[in-house]
Amino acid sequence: MIKRLLGCVREYKKATILTPSYVAMEVVLECILPFVMAKLINSIGTTKMEPILYYGGILVVLAFASLFCGVMSAINAAIASAGFAKNLRHDLFYKVQSFGFSDIDAFSVSSLVTRMTTDVTNVQNAFQMVIRIAVRTPLMLIFSVVMSMLINVKMSLIFIGIIPVLGIVAFFLIRKVIGIFKRIFKKYDAMNNSVQENVAGIRVVKSFVREDYEKKKFGATAEEVRFDFTYAEKIIALNQPIMMFCIYTAMLLVSFLGAKLIIASGGTVLSTGELSSLITYGIQILSSMMMLSMVFVMMSMAEESANRISEVLDHESHLISPENGKTEVANGSIEFENVSFKYNEKSKKPALSDITLSIPSGTTVGIIGGTGSSKTSLIQLINRLYDVTEGSVKVGGVDVRDYDLESLRDAVSVVLQKNVLFSGTIKDNLRWGNPGASDEDMKRVCRLAQAEEFIEQFPDGYDTVIERGGVNVSGGQKQRLCIARALLKKPKILILDDSTSAVDTKTDALIRSAFKKEIPETTKLIIAQRVASVQDADMILVMEGGMIAEQGTHEELLEKKGIYYEVFQSQTKGKEAV
Repeated sequence: MIKRLLGCVREYKKATILTPSYVAMEVVLECILPFVMAKLINSIGTTKMEPILYYGGILVVLAFASLFCGVMSAINAAIASAGFAKNLRHDLFYKVQSFGFSDIDAFSVSSLVTRMTTDVTNVQNAFQMVIRIAVRTPLMLIFSVVMSMLINVKMSLIFIGIIPVLGIVAFFLIRKVIGIFKRIFKKYDAMNNSVQENVAGIRVVKSFVREDYEKKKFGATAEEVRFDFTYAEKIIALNQPIMMFCIYTAMLLVSFLGAKLIIASGGTVLSTGELSSLITYGIQILSSMMMLSMVFVMMSMAEESANRISEVLDHESHLISPENGKTEVANGSIEFENVSFKYNEKSKKPALSDITLSIPSGTTVGIIGGTGSSKTSLIQLINRLYDVTEGSVKVGGVDVRDYDLESLRDAVSVVLQKNVLFSGTIKDNLRWGNPGASDEDMKRVCRLAQAEEFIEQFPDGYDTVIERGGVNVSGGQKQRLCIARALLKKPKILILDDSTSAVDTKTDALIRSAFKKEIPETTKLIIAQRVASVQDADMILVMEGGMIAEQGTHEELLEKKGIYYEVFQSQTKGKEAV
């Protein structure tokens, strides 16, 4: 895991190496300062100013050198940690882009958001602490102990004796809080999920006047996070008073025994300046232990975050492009051969069962069926948003698993019922289908999608700014823009997944008529609830229970007097077909 994460340092290696280097120099200088200070204090009793000026000058130089090293270590630590976090988010985001729908379902959107925000921040803070504080504290501890032993071995034993006590206290505190932090991150995911769900569905919340319910739900989740964090902080808070008690106890012992030794020996065994240095070294040693315990607390919190990040980075999607995959899709023909599909391997019942179907290139296929009949599941296999569980799906005579994934999806355009528009102009959104499209190309596809008329009514026309999610256009306008965007890809296969549900029947008919005239070679699959939207199709599929219950033309299905006939009768109120 550590090796995997350190791979994100990349171009910030220099700053990462310079940081501990400057820290080491800073520590050495800080440890020399008390030693020189002892010389200065001892020289005060003399009548000459030269030693005082000499040692005072050395102290000033050492202090400025230490300050310089401290500033440089802080600057480089900030550069390294911020760059590390940037690369980590970059790698996470790129990894998520390669995921299939099943991979995203396994992690959940809210959990992925938490990992790319809160978890990355925790790891960033820990990384900065490792290259700076975690280097400083053990070095300060070692050098301070060595310097104190150079002054007086017996007195330094006080510090050496108290170090294990502080270590044991830190160990038990850290062990206690690790489990709490693991629990907190799972609750973070739940809280983010609540926020995301509420914001995305804010119109529904307000329509049903459920603000109070949502507030209570969020409040309960936030309270759980607060309780766990408070509990963890209470445990961590014990660290400082215990550490301070040990530090002051050590200082009292050093001061008492040191003063006694100075008086007893007349300053021959231990001088006043040396006692002052010992006290300074003692503070450095014990402060380092206190800081080290905080480093371990931070590391224990970051460990769980690092594990969660590594889970995403190490996750291998099942939907990967084969090596040397085919990049040319010959045509828009589609074949399903004994296809069965489950969203989850543990599911007892498949979403699709025993689907065998052949669709020639250029055919218009209508698909109808009740809610949960797996209409969308069927079309999601064509461009490999999911992979089949059994059987095979072929496009252009080639198994979709043998295609380069990007090439396959470029040849298949899908317009969903709840398609998304992104913040930017209408042109920006249309060019998602083809970044190099000309203005004429955009106008052509907008005419096909019956979007040109309302676009030209906007004051800024195609330069009209679409707000995030397309909230400043109607549902029907959004769907027509999404259809135009899909057409701009010039796909071999066009799939409309109930994507004309928000437009009136006249506009729906005009769109289908335009498709028939302008893109006859494109295979068109139209999922719809209205029989009128599919009755002119070359082939109509009626889905039920994950299977094709009926198949044929409009007239053939009416003659069978089955499910299609009943739907037609209910929608036309018993009128005969025209």
